[in-house]
This record gives sequence, structure tokens and C-alpha cells, in this order.
Amino acid sequence: MKLRRLGRNGPEVSEIGLGCMSMSGMYGPADRTESIATIHATLDAGVTLLDTGDFYGMGHNEMLIGEALKDVARDRFLVSVKFGAMRDPAGNWGAYDARPAAMKNFLAYTLQRLGLDHIDIYRPARLDPAVPVEETIGAIADMVQAGYVRHIGLSEVGSETIRRAASVHPICDLQIEYSLISRGIEDSILPTCRELGIGITAYGVLARGLISGHWQTARTPGDFRVHSPRFQEGNVEQNLALVETLREIAKARNTTVAQLAIAWVAAQGDDIVPLIGARRRDRLSEALGALDLTLTPADLAAIEQAVPKGAAAGERYDPKQMAVLDSEKTVSRKTS
Repeated sequence: MKLRRLGRNGPEVSEIGLGCMSMSGMYGPADRTESIATIHATLDAGVTLLDTGDFYGMGHNEMLIGEALKDVARDRFLVSVKFGAMRDPAGNWGAYDARPAAMKNFLAYTLQRLGLDHIDIYRPARLDPAVPVEETIGAIADMVQAGYVRHIGLSEVGSETIRRAASVHPICDLQIEYSLISRGIEDSILPTCRELGIGITAYGVLARGLISGHWQTARTPGDFRVHSPRFQEGNVEQNLALVETLREIAKARNTTVAQLAIAWVAAQGDDIVPLIGARRRDRLSEALGALDLTLTPADLAAIEQAVPKGAAAGERYDPKQMAVLDSEKTVSRKTS
């Protein structure tokens, strides 16, 4: 497993990471035993970066990861945690809280659930409009000094916020959606990160399964994609047509659509680490196969022709969420 450094001052991590969100109900029910086995298989394959959020399953995801890691040597993995999103007992999403006092509370519970004495990368999941980002980052910096956090990251924020945060403390990476059909970061956000020496951990590299080559229209209870614009009737058909053009390219390279899409993200720069959302070992194995795929200039040109920038139908989130995403304030709707 090759390594990539997250930013100018960040840690070295595997060239691909595991996003664990889908193991806690966001895509419908998941098998606990298989999820833990997938985490173990991930580590055995040399993947070192595990990503979660304290609000995934209202703490379920952290407890699951904690169970999987309880007998694993601490130097074999790094954990990236997002905080701030509020939930209610029914599982509904509520307000967002990135106040320093709230952050310390979230961190305390995260450490307990994971069974760790420090978090490798800690990040606010979104920008809290009621709290200056400098206050949030400054408070996390205090946790770095205290030894509870090693590095500070950001998530789904725009260029101005990135600059303000980086003026307070070094930022190792920005976690943000980036895929063949979500390329909005290329306009402003990615250049800003590169200017400041900030890496990218790219989630949604398969567009939540839409460009995995395995998407089926049937959805299980609890699957949040039922509300996603790109999966709605009238949009999903156009998006799946793009997948079929990718399938032809994949066949020519004797690979899969998923591997092609992951390899494309990885090929956009050594400062980008794709996060794969596998919750089963077979999907993990397929995703890891992307690491053996080297895309040629001809491949990249063919992919660009098949899925040109802005080709996707529908926004990546529903209108309510799009309205509060700081990252969307700096990108063109045509390229997001």
C-alpha cells in the first residue's frame, strides 16, 4: 500500500481510505458482523485511514469502529472524526453546533465510544453560521495542545472559510465530495487547498453508489438516497446513462466501473485520498482493485468525453442542505 501525505503538515495515510458511514444505517440496515469483518479486511490490506462522524447512527458508528479496533495495534490506523451535527431520538437531523464548549463535549464522547486516548484528525462536519470558524478551530487547537487531537481537518467549506481556518492553525485536509459527477471543487476550492498546502479526502467517489456500476432502483428502508436529487426519476435515468458509457471504457481496460471511477479521483493528484464506502468485503475487494489501475492520458481523455464536467442531472443534496453548505457558495451550480 502506497502512502500519501495529507497536506503540507499532515500525517501520512494509505492512498485510499475507508468511509464507515454506510455501516450505521445511512444506506439502510447493515450487518454488524460483516461490517467489523470489512474493517479488519481493510486494515489487513494496508489501509490505514478510517473515517467516521459522531452523528452516524447517533454514536453507533463510533462504537462499531471501537469494537473492531479494540485488539488492533494503535500504530496500524488513523481515525478521522467529524462532529457538530445534531440528532433527535427519532433520528431526525436538527441544528448544528460548533461552539468550543460543544466541541469539547462531542470529543469526550467520541474518545469514550472509540476507546481511544486521541483522535488523529478531528473536524467540524459543516460551518456553523452562528460561530466564527476561528473560534471552532482555535478550540480544537487547544485539544491538540492537550494531546486529545493530533491534526485538524475541515469538511464541506469554501475557499474563504478555508483561509480563515488556516490562519488559526495548520489544516491537514479538507473532506469534501469529489467524483466524476461532482467536480465543483475544481473551480476554487481545490486551487485554494493546493495554495495553502491542504490535502483532500474525497468522499462520494462513487456518488453514493450511483456510478458504482451496481446501482439498482430498489431501496431499503432508511436509505437516505430516496431524498437525493440525483436518484430521482427524471435524473437517475440520465445519470445511469453516463454509467453505461463508463462501462464501455471499463470493459476495454478489463476493469469495473467502480474501479475506473475510484482510479480517476486518485489520478487527479497525489494530494487527494479517495474514501471508499464499502460495508462488505466483496465491495472492499473490488474498490481496492482500483489501486492496480493506472490510467493513461488516453484513458483520462476518454473518461472526460464520456462524462464531461457538469454532465450529472440533479444537485448532490436536496435544496435545504444545498442552501446551508458553505462549500456551495463558491462553486458554480453547473459544475457541482
